[in-house]
Amino acid sequence: MMRLGAQLYTVRSFTQTPENLAETLAKVADIGYTSVQVSATCAFDPDWLAEQLQKNGLVCPVTHTNPDRIADDSAAVVAEHKRFACDHIGIGAAPGLWDAVFNYASFRDRFVPVAKRIKELGATLAYHNHEIEFQKIGGVTIMEQMAADFPADTLTFILDTYWVQYAGGDSAAWIEKFSGRVPCLHLKDLAIVGNKQREAVIGEGNINFDTILSACERAGSEYLFIEQDECYGEDPFDCLKRSYQYLNARGLR
Repeated sequence: MMRLGAQLYTVRSFTQTPENLAETLAKVADIGYTSVQVSATCAFDPDWLAEQLQKNGLVCPVTHTNPDRIADDSAAVVAEHKRFACDHIGIGAAPGLWDAVFNYASFRDRFVPVAKRIKELGATLAYHNHEIEFQKIGGVTIMEQMAADFPADTLTFILDTYWVQYAGGDSAAWIEKFSGRVPCLHLKDLAIVGNKQREAVIGEGNINFDTILSACERAGSEYLFIEQDECYGEDPFDCLKRSYQYLNARGLR
């Protein structure tokens, strides 16, 4: 059964102290979410987070964690994640992704051994895409090359529906392509406002989520995290609530 989650990056302004993070966890649980992705929060003690998750009936199956720390201190990172029962250690963006030219080979050479080491330690590395990874090198997208270069049991993909669509891709097709490697996804909608593409509450944009949800079921996806990087002046908690209500009406919770 697929579970809906809140990507805490959406409400990052409200998670910069332990007190605010605790309040935010309670708020997203009150909306109806049963899982969260911890991302862009204040520093926290892993045992404290485990207590807060349990208190609010939440689980955290995946994070976004500093990639340099993942690479340089893998054992400690895995041990910390295990303290709050988190199996997927996420990279939100590859180091150097925003450079004028992304050096994919450097990322590959550094992180393939890291992914294997994390697997040996009992966790899994997870990679979150933006649009840049859909550029082609020698006729192959970086996403496809990454899937080929990293053994399937060492790297999963936190496929982001907004960025796939932004790059001109078909999210459902990419979910199918990575079947078995997409246990956690980011659901974001894409709307046109004026003449610009921008993120939207799920169901208020133009992405076809019926095909995406069907593809997720076939691909064995477990957690669907709602994320909205920018809420354009709206209350981000209200955006998370409206997205939840849209998907909950389709039988998800």
